[in-house]
Amino acid sequence: MQPINLAQKFSLFSDHWSPKIVGELNDSYVKLAKFQGEFVWHNHANEDELFLVVKGSFTMRWMDGAGAEQQAEVREGEFFIVPKGVEHCPSAKEEVHIVLFEPKSTKHTGDVDDARTVKEWEWI
Repeated sequence: MQPINLAQKFSLFSDHWSPKIVGELNDSYVKLAKFQGEFVWHNHANEDELFLVVKGSFTMRWMDGAGAEQQAEVREGEFFIVPKGVEHCPSAKEEVHIVLFEPKSTKHTGDVDDARTVKEWEWI
């Protein structure tokens, strides 16, 4: 057991939309991600997702139960939970650093196969 220094771990990578694993908690991974621009619309049928902003801010868009698009700005020091089954799309005008808490089974693009879909997770 040892502390994990987030700044040090974020300094180890520069790619966007490619989360890195930094820990395990029960049946979940703790992941770090950097992103900028818009991601792909997707959902996770069986898993909730938690996005914790360490640096910067981003916009989370999602489709509500009536099929209308909603959005929220998530700022540094805040987190946002996307419930399972909710179609969503994060985007950031400038680079944002995120901590993700997700079940190990979570595919970051859900059932959408995209050029940014990670096939094998990298530990850092």
